[in-house]
Amino acid sequence: MSLRWSWSIRLRCSIPRFGAGAVSALAVAASGCLYGFAGGGLPNIKTVAILPFDNQTAEPALTKEVNDAVLEAFQRRLGLRLAGESNADAVVRGKVVRYDPDVPVAYQAGQQRTDVTQRQVQITIDVEILDQREGKTLWQRQGLSEVGNYAPPQEAAGRRVALDKLVNDLVDGAQSQW
Repeated sequence: MSLRWSWSIRLRCSIPRFGAGAVSALAVAASGCLYGFAGGGLPNIKTVAILPFDNQTAEPALTKEVNDAVLEAFQRRLGLRLAGESNADAVVRGKVVRYDPDVPVAYQAGQQRTDVTQRQVQITIDVEILDQREGKTLWQRQGLSEVGNYAPPQEAAGRRVALDKLVNDLVDGAQSQW
């Protein structure tokens, strides 16, 4: 056998293997293109009405802040469109039942006094997500509560952390129903 002949045989034998490998890789790549992420929406729920949360606390700004946070999460994270209450597939309603903006968490002892170095905001809500088409409650929580720590006097930062956690709980609760 000559060197030229063995090289020719190897080349012809590797072409089918290379071709099969290329076809396999192309099939895997093409099937990967068919898969995609479309948001973590609720099944059969495409639109939502988010009713203003009742505010049973002394902090008037909470109504808008809670509504804005819930609205943004349901649109961005669940992929739902806003609709009026009468036209929506689902309705979110709730109330802010407790707001503690000034819970001391960490202290530092001084010479003649003790300073609070860390405080906590606690927000508690009652919330319900109702499927209007089926007439049933998709998810409901009474006393859903979260906290946000902050260094005094940055209460707004602590409130934002607590709101983010509440919204995460709400989205997780909604997604747990399918």
